[in-house]
Amino acid sequence: MSFAWVDYVNYLIRERGTTMKTKYSAGAVLLALFGLVLVAPVAPVQAAEEESAIARGGKLYDKWWAENGTVKPEGKHAAYPIKDGKYANHNSFRCKECHGWDYRGKDGAYKSGSHASGIKGVSAMAGKDPSAIEAILRDKNHAFTDAQLSAADRRDLALFVTKGQVDYSPYYEGKVAKGNAGQGEAYFNTICAGCHGRDGKKVRDAPPLGSVADNVPEMLHKILNGQPNESMPALRALDVKIAVDLATYMQTLPSE
Repeated sequence: MSFAWVDYVNYLIRERGTTMKTKYSAGAVLLALFGLVLVAPVAPVQAAEEESAIARGGKLYDKWWAENGTVKPEGKHAAYPIKDGKYANHNSFRCKECHGWDYRGKDGAYKSGSHASGIKGVSAMAGKDPSAIEAILRDKNHAFTDAQLSAADRRDLALFVTKGQVDYSPYYEGKVAKGNAGQGEAYFNTICAGCHGRDGKKVRDAPPLGSVADNVPEMLHKILNGQPNESMPALRALDVKIAVDLATYMQTLPSE
């Protein structure tokens, strides 16, 4: 411990008078202060670590084999009900393909269109025991093996499903995000532009951000959790309105 602490405690005892001096010794006060230094950071650190695990779970929800580096699955998932279709292939193994970017499955954005599979979402699982989700990932319906999702993968994915879902419905209508584009521009230029470019077209193996920004739940999911197996930061620890402002500004970027 630095002598500055000792000096400070002695100063308190000297300046506060005999009452403090008689009730507390310098050693006792130092011990109390030292205890605060040791104990106080524990809860925030644990919370931060859980947030990072939740964000990783969000990336696994997006495309687990890209995030954990396992082999891309072949064919279609046995539980995927559509025999032939655009996504009746390895994409059917993605959690988002069945349950949607808005986590509502057949009751959300995937109730119609090419992604419609009739499968319910995971929104009802929010707040549940993560161990229950881990078990579901191993059941006969999902049947993920250890080679596909490790115990750590299942834990992080379960944390995302139970503690990481965000209700996006207040933040967009149709294909339009309902944030502050001006504020979003400031966030984008200071957080995102370094990799994506100010026009959103810098990443060569990805489409221009302006061309995909109309899928607001997808944009919000990726802003909050990051892109699988990429260095893109997850903004989950920040206010969700920052993500909404970013998504709103991205809709002003060029699509070509």
